[in-house]
Amino acid sequence: MTGASATSDLFDLAGRVAIITGSTKGIGRAMVQGLAEAGAAVVVSSRKQDLCDQVAKDVAASTGSTAIGIACHVGDWEQIPGFVERVHERLGRIDVLVNNAGINPAHKSATEMDLAFWRKVFSVNVEGPLRLSQLVAPFMRDQGGGSIINIATMAAYSGGARICAYGASKAALVNLTKSMAQELAPWKIRVNALAPGPFLSEMVEGVERSEPGYKDMMANLTYMRRIAEPAEIVGPVLYLASDASSFVTGDEIAVCGGMQK
Repeated sequence: MTGASATSDLFDLAGRVAIITGSTKGIGRAMVQGLAEAGAAVVVSSRKQDLCDQVAKDVAASTGSTAIGIACHVGDWEQIPGFVERVHERLGRIDVLVNNAGINPAHKSATEMDLAFWRKVFSVNVEGPLRLSQLVAPFMRDQGGGSIINIATMAAYSGGARICAYGASKAALVNLTKSMAQELAPWKIRVNALAPGPFLSEMVEGVERSEPGYKDMMANLTYMRRIAEPAEIVGPVLYLASDASSFVTGDEIAVCGGMQK
């Protein structure tokens, strides 16, 4: 085997099944496309079944990989078991879980938030990834291992005015990543996090509309003085999903153009 082919084999996901939550738009949509291009059978998931079906159809047509859409609201603890069972029934295995779905529904300061708002953010950003990981881990164990990838944010490290719940929930997700990595290592399940900086998304565009100049401000926080395109998340997620990162667990990788933690 040549060095080039050996290297390319490390990133080959043929025969594997990957779930990507929040994957009908933004970086989730880019990740599901990228993992399918690497050969994985992918599960497109968000809250709306029609959007899941359309994205799955588009991904299958453009990549030739199997892609199915299964809706799930990851903020609903009781809805998640049925979702995981449907994935396993339809595809027979689960090798990769990307906990990408997340919300930052409004910019509220710590003094403005009520308990319902706080719990809504944490139910999606922390409890959803926890429940999904709990349920896919036994399948991964029984088939010899797997990779769980939690999508955090640079705000997990620095916080920020009026993103208290969002930043705190993602900081909790980073800590959960490290705890799960220790617990699941004996099952040959690796657990890591990606911490994106500013990426073009509906969330960013929404803030820009309400706070003109927001995108320029975020871009200037990076060494590269720009906001990333969604496709720029594909390389890092493929690395963590594949055998290329076989000795990487309990880590968080910043994908941020040089923002400071």
